[in-house]
Amino acid sequence: MRGQFTGWPEQAMDVLWQLQGEPTHATRERCRADRERLVRQPMIALLHEIADTDPRYEDFSVWHYRTGSWWWQHQGAVIRLGRKVEIGLRFSLDGLRIQGAWWYPDPGQVDMFRRAVAAEGSGPELSAIVKDLRHKGYDVSGDVMKRPPRGYPADHSRAELLRHRSLIAARSLGCEEWLHTPEAVERVLSATTDLDALLTWLARHIKRAA
Repeated sequence: MRGQFTGWPEQAMDVLWQLQGEPTHATRERCRADRERLVRQPMIALLHEIADTDPRYEDFSVWHYRTGSWWWQHQGAVIRLGRKVEIGLRFSLDGLRIQGAWWYPDPGQVDMFRRAVAAEGSGPELSAIVKDLRHKGYDVSGDVMKRPPRGYPADHSRAELLRHRSLIAARSLGCEEWLHTPEAVERVLSATTDLDALLTWLARHIKRAA
């Protein structure tokens, strides 16, 4: 229901500070209940608010705890939009980070991506989308080959994109006072609007291989 998310309490940062470095098992257990209440549960509430705004965002998961310290120091979540196509959110002492990604591809998906990049129409469309995201401050990265794949000319006009075996656009949303208020919902929704063209392109062209 709308209205559940009120922001991350300021005490959430205090909990994450206690978990920096290599926290002992005793420290983790001491912080577990506060971390669940102050860090993880607000992320769940945020994702419910996002899903209430747009049903495309209803398939989401919020990470539980794992063995490594990093998982205790960063609260992540994903919204699945297509096969291996998702929005990722991460809350930490650095603030809130968002990314739109196609990664860990199924067999055959990389070839589908390359064909779409090489095609006139879909290829220039993706180039324009990536250029716009970079202009908006997104870092565009992924698993990138050293040279264009076999079967494509080295001087192809979209050689840079053809080298990708995954594609990720990410940026930090910041660590300002709005994190502790309901305004965080609008900040995330604004970023999902930025990422929409990329994720729609990927969901359309990168489908499960037969």
